[in-house]
Amino acid sequence: MSDEDISVYDEVEIEDMTYDEALQTYFYPCPCGDRFQIALADLQDEETDIAVCPSCSLMIRVIYEVDNLPKPDEPEPEPEQDTPAQVSVAA
Repeated sequence: MSDEDISVYDEVEIEDMTYDEALQTYFYPCPCGDRFQIALADLQDEETDIAVCPSCSLMIRVIYEVDNLPKPDEPEPEPEQDTPAQVSVAA
């Protein structure tokens, strides 16, 4: 069965989902109280765009652009911190 044949509960923009960097997984609240989930690797491989809820039978279609996903093994850019310049003091 292809993704096009699956009956989905809703379509959700990836920007509305929560990304867990440690699990490399996107999450979205399910009406049953659990969360839909889809692995970043599945989205990058374009294997599927269907996020499933592990507690019920509902599924959502994730709307996204592959080019906008985090790259494999690419850490999120860290914000630059303003560090004061070190001053040498002659004794």
